[in-house]
Amino acid sequence: MNVSIQFKKGVLELCVLVLIQRKDQYGYELAQSVSKYIDVAEGALYPLLRRLVNDSYCTTYLQESSEGPPRKYYRITTLGKSYLTDMISEWQDFVQNVSNLIEEGTNHE
Repeated sequence: MNVSIQFKKGVLELCVLVLIQRKDQYGYELAQSVSKYIDVAEGALYPLLRRLVNDSYCTTYLQESSEGPPRKYYRITTLGKSYLTDMISEWQDFVQNVSNLIEEGTNHE
């Protein structure tokens, strides 16, 4: 099992919500934005986006594109913003605790 893949799956939702909170984005644009920070398959993104919409953390709307058919944009909801705030807090606690554990573990060798 590739541990890095599991890390990415665990943090992808957080990354997507942060990016959508910055500005509304369409699927491919989101994939490109996430890929600037972590390597992720575009196909992994769409099931997550559907779930975020189903859970009312995001909404969608269509916008005309000069490059082809209308694009489906994702917008964070008020519920999504609250959820994101909680996720960021939990993530920061988690990272700090894991960092502490690693530091303690490596200092006792």
